[in-house]
Amino acid sequence: MNDSKLSYFEKEDILHLSISDESESGSVEISPNITAELNENGELIGIEIIEASSFLRDSILESTQAKLLQLSTKVA
Repeated sequence: MNDSKLSYFEKEDILHLSISDESESGSVEISPNITAELNENGELIGIEIIEASSFLRDSILESTQAKLLQLSTKVA
């Protein structure tokens, strides 16, 4: 995992995490707009997120709202 690289392509709004310099032999759609890239042995070598800004915004908002709701129920 020492070869990990994170790249963001602003024009396309794509976030790409590469955890290996190996060639991609296949891919699996994990969920809409998220693809796992695999080497010839079926091992994970990268992840691509399309519409990354929306994905990150929504993930952060959901996580923050969940934590705030947990805090508010503890205070009440």
